[in-house]
Amino acid sequence: MNGRSILAAGRRLVGRLVSPLLHETDFRRFWFGQTISVFGDQVTQLGVPLVAVLVLGADATQMGTLLAVGLLPHLLFSLPAGVWLDRVRNRRRLMIAADIGRALLIVSIPIAYVAGVLSVVQLYLVGFLTGSLAVIFDISWNTLLVAVVRREAFVEANALFSGSRALAFVGGPPLAGVLVQLLTAPIALVADALSFVGSAFYLGRIRASEPPIEIVEESIRTRLSTGLLFIFRDSIMRPILLSAATINLFNFGFQALFILYVTTMLGVSPGILGAALGAGAVGGVLGALIASRVGRLVGLGAAYALGCVIFPVPLVLVPLVSGPPEAVLVMLFATEFLAGLGVQILDINVGAVIAARTPDAIRARAGGAFRFINYGIRPVGAFVGGLLGGVIGVRETLLVVTIAASLGVLWLIGSPIPRLRDLPEPAELGPRPAEPQRSQVA
Repeated sequence: MNGRSILAAGRRLVGRLVSPLLHETDFRRFWFGQTISVFGDQVTQLGVPLVAVLVLGADATQMGTLLAVGLLPHLLFSLPAGVWLDRVRNRRRLMIAADIGRALLIVSIPIAYVAGVLSVVQLYLVGFLTGSLAVIFDISWNTLLVAVVRREAFVEANALFSGSRALAFVGGPPLAGVLVQLLTAPIALVADALSFVGSAFYLGRIRASEPPIEIVEESIRTRLSTGLLFIFRDSIMRPILLSAATINLFNFGFQALFILYVTTMLGVSPGILGAALGAGAVGGVLGALIASRVGRLVGLGAAYALGCVIFPVPLVLVPLVSGPPEAVLVMLFATEFLAGLGVQILDINVGAVIAARTPDAIRARAGGAFRFINYGIRPVGAFVGGLLGGVIGVRETLLVVTIAASLGVLWLIGSPIPRLRDLPEPAELGPRPAEPQRSQVA
């Protein structure tokens, strides 16, 4: 076999291994940008709490508040942002602006650190503003996804994005831990700022047309309520939201105290913590690889229900572990491995169901309403977790919230979700209390 034949065979092999979606230019650019961004996010998710604990000496209540203020915009702005974005013709430009804005905000932390003026208040402010821009970006993201992905490829696309997140969970924490160890936590955040620039660059190269927007003359109150009414009246969307929101409420109480607990009470260094979390996140990679297969085998709804169990239950191990450092590291690995496996099975399958079930006419409003509950509950969980940590103790709070998060799957009992095998058809919208004049805007 000559060199040309070997090269051709190699190309055929790569073609079989690489998802057909990645051969589509617009999707590939979208995926590249988001992959860069999620790797950068891992630096901030580890770096900012470490700045608070190790540089500024934050306590349990301040740690809970720090996480809560970053999530608060989802509670405050998701509904109005969804209403507004349903009338915006080019949401991709807003996503680019949100990326650039977040890059500037993140880079302000190392600048303030070098200048000697960094404070917990600045961390709160940066968290709130970056969270506000994330609301705009994430709600717009759903619209851009359906512009660059065919309906029948929703599960595959979600698997690719979740695979990127899983790889970021593997490579990101060790990278973040090393950067923090070598550069200090504030300086390491420059990596995340650069990742937002990379995301903006690739978004700017996408050429796909977004779905046409439908303008209906409605009152503000009707526009705000449309998404919520759709979700709570729909037999598929309602149990999905209630189960996910319950898990997130208590999981973010856990997240608010996790780094404080393992670094100050279990004595794990930033570098070792990052390595352990990255190694454990191999479960997320495995989950991304098998999630679509699990969905095909047991059905999309049953796969979601399975993920609702596998994701939160292992976290109970964290407050129960004791003994030498080796035992702590094994526990962290096992927890992250199993939770990562579960969250990918959950996210990939239910993400495709939500995308398929939501009508294009109210996609941004429905997405905003879903985030209003599912993300809006997160700062509540983080704040309550911080308060409980200060009142009953950090370890005791972690035990309470991990057990409570495991109960979210109970919302699926008696619903159509466990019996849902394939993608559902888009929901039929009932009569809408609006003026009859409508116009299509491309």
